[in-house]
Amino acid sequence: MSGTLNDLPPIVVDTSIFVNPDSRRYLGDTVDEAIFAFLHLVREHGLRVYLPVSIFNELRHFATNEAIDALRAHVIVRAPDLFGLQIPAAVLHFFIRDVRQRIDRGLRVAEQAARAESSDETVRRLREKYREALRSGIVDSVEDLDVILLAKELHGAILSADMGIQNMAETLGIEVLNMRDFLLRLGALR
Repeated sequence: MSGTLNDLPPIVVDTSIFVNPDSRRYLGDTVDEAIFAFLHLVREHGLRVYLPVSIFNELRHFATNEAIDALRAHVIVRAPDLFGLQIPAAVLHFFIRDVRQRIDRGLRVAEQAARAESSDETVRRLREKYREALRSGIVDSVEDLDVILLAKELHGAILSADMGIQNMAETLGIEVLNMRDFLLRLGALR
């Protein structure tokens, strides 16, 4: 059975769907191709699709004006209601605990690098390991948070390849789909 307006909640889309190669490959070789293929699905299945303003602005760095204009014409671009929306304090508690643990891991990575010989390769490895310790699997931008908050506000689902978004959204009870699962749900997997 293919997805229709009646059986899918509003979909809030993250940038990763169009720029992450693992997600984009289901839709096209380029960001523009992915956007146009996605919009074809939106029209074909009568989906209600939202982009937070911050995600829409972020996509401007990756797509042509033609693709951005097409998005604007076929999806709803709006920010979450930051003052009216409430989330459980437990989410903030878990987030702060996770950030603290990540900072400690990042510090250990930096200490190991400081003890090692210093070279361009050492610095590159340090940056890579530090970034992974601090940012992998966590909401690390306003854009990520906007996706989650808008989906919560709309009682919608999220379409994203970002593990940080997925982790926090699942904590809040928000359905998260990757591109493959989304296409399977629509009955549109090529």
